[in-house]
Amino acid sequence: METSNPLLRRERLYVDEGTSQMTFDGALGKAALLLAICVVAGLFSWTAPSQLQMPLILVGLVGGFITAMVAMFSPKASPIAGPIYAAMEGLVLGGISYLMSLRYHGIVPNAILLTFAILGLMLVLFTSRTIRVTAGLRTGIIAATMAVAVVYLVDIVLHIFGIQVPFIHDTGPLGIGISLVIVGIAAFNFLLDFDAIEQNVRARSPKYMEWYCGLALLITMVWLYLELLNLLSKLQNRR
Repeated sequence: METSNPLLRRERLYVDEGTSQMTFDGALGKAALLLAICVVAGLFSWTAPSQLQMPLILVGLVGGFITAMVAMFSPKASPIAGPIYAAMEGLVLGGISYLMSLRYHGIVPNAILLTFAILGLMLVLFTSRTIRVTAGLRTGIIAATMAVAVVYLVDIVLHIFGIQVPFIHDTGPLGIGISLVIVGIAAFNFLLDFDAIEQNVRARSPKYMEWYCGLALLITMVWLYLELLNLLSKLQNRR
């Protein structure tokens, strides 16, 4: 069971420890609960005074990173770390979404609708076995995801020195094409997440892994939403 999501790697498959066992629906339910927490925190950040939004974003970024690391290395802590991460990430997304909405009319509701549409589509494709997560597909998605992560990391480092990686920020056809590819990679990560959840269910993993897997799904959703915001902003800039 391999996945590009760091919370759902092969070494993170936990076998039955004599406790009640996780279920696929349970993991989806925990993901929905975490998403609800994220939305509530996002609304708080969205409606906060403008002078507080950047501090809230920074707090969310730091807090989200720390809690994600705690969950990654201590899955038993995920019932606590998961909700905290969701709240922290909500602060980030709420602030970013508000700032984007000031510049791009209608971009936030469109990105939200597309995120849920893609999530639903990938769930249907997975559960119906229309797309099967083979070893080849798994390897390809992981490689593509790691490539995106490396490009983003290089871009962040170069940005410190006033340099940008060519094309990825462009609003021309190539820049939009790159964003479309990254959105596709993020979307296909849902398949790997669902497959990893299914493998944990088959391994009779303990109940707390529902929170762990739900958190992994939320991370993918956050990534996809941000990539959709980026794509839609590029499309609006071309008008």
